[in-house]
Amino acid sequence: MSEPERCPWCLSHPEYVAYHDEVWGVPVRDDRALFEKLLLDGFQAGLSWWIILKKTEGFRAAFEGFDPERMAAWGPEKRDALKQDARIVRNRAKIEASVTNARAFLRLVEEQGSFAGFLWDFVGGEPVQNAWRTLSDVPAKTPRSRAMAKSLKERGFKFCGPTITYAFMQATGMVNDHLVTCPRHAALGGG
Repeated sequence: MSEPERCPWCLSHPEYVAYHDEVWGVPVRDDRALFEKLLLDGFQAGLSWWIILKKTEGFRAAFEGFDPERMAAWGPEKRDALKQDARIVRNRAKIEASVTNARAFLRLVEEQGSFAGFLWDFVGGEPVQNAWRTLSDVPAKTPRSRAMAKSLKERGFKFCGPTITYAFMQATGMVNDHLVTCPRHAALGGG
């Protein structure tokens, strides 16, 4: 019997393997952690996740711990300073969207009581256990990610299309998209 193999997308660097083994696909139910991850996935648009992973600590420092109340209050001076901050991806539209998303997050939590509860409703409150055999089997978006993206956009969020929301759902454990050959698949509830 052969040894289970990790998902091949993570094998290029030890930091990527650690992210795969310890973070990716682990269910997240904390509002602030989910907010951070959604923003980071938005910053990834058009880039590789490796770039974002290497800059995550810089983002946390520059974005004041992803505190939505502080971010919602950022004025033009703070946003302009971020556009010069090499610790992050310096994309004007994505920085502006972060402020918009912080405000949308606060409104949503006020209305719904919980960002996590709102998001996890798209998967019925429990991780969807997929059984993909190859990377080519894994979709880039699904009906659930389309519904999440549509709902977030209706609530004022930016940089949260269905491909971004599916990557977000994978990373935060709303779906288990570790390949069936990967030891993490079973560890996260896959059959």
